[in-house]
Amino acid sequence: MAVKSRRSEISRKTRETEIYAGLDLDGAGISDVATGIGFLDHMLELFAKHGMFDLKVRAEGDLNVDAHHTVEDIGIVLGQALKEAVGDKSGIRRYGSVFIPMDEALAQSVVDISGRPFIVFDIPFTLENVGNISVELFEEFFRALAFTAGITLHIKVLYGNNNHHVIEAVFKAFARSLREAVAVDPREKGIPSTKGVL
Repeated sequence: MAVKSRRSEISRKTRETEIYAGLDLDGAGISDVATGIGFLDHMLELFAKHGMFDLKVRAEGDLNVDAHHTVEDIGIVLGQALKEAVGDKSGIRRYGSVFIPMDEALAQSVVDISGRPFIVFDIPFTLENVGNISVELFEEFFRALAFTAGITLHIKVLYGNNNHHVIEAVFKAFARSLREAVAVDPREKGIPSTKGVL
């Protein structure tokens, strides 16, 4: 039986941003990312590597205003790409849960490819900015992604002093939990729900 492609390409253009994302859920962790926000580029590269997703992102936004529109819209487009790539969800594991350490920081990410968008985001930031991005924009990014993709996402940092380490642990944890959730389960013959639909 041929394996169905789990790839997608999404483009979105508004008066504030122009975003393109290509995603392959069964990739090799290869990334090609240019958002105009250096720290976010680094985090998306980590996401691709640890999720074993092939990811291409191009973003142009009104960074002369601030990074808010660009970061949120990238989350929207990646959420659309994830939703399209995962398809009808037949045969997937559905759930993923991991803890990831980054030096003194410990992050947990729990994912349910549920069709019910929800997010809990519990991170004790101690700085306003990391690199060239406001830390409050990471919640905007993950909320946009979760609600557009239709996933339930819980992200919690149990502890951590260095905000760079905290955010890096979060992106690695999210990548690993999503990798687990979208993985094909050879024992699952249909939709992993008693409802018969997700």
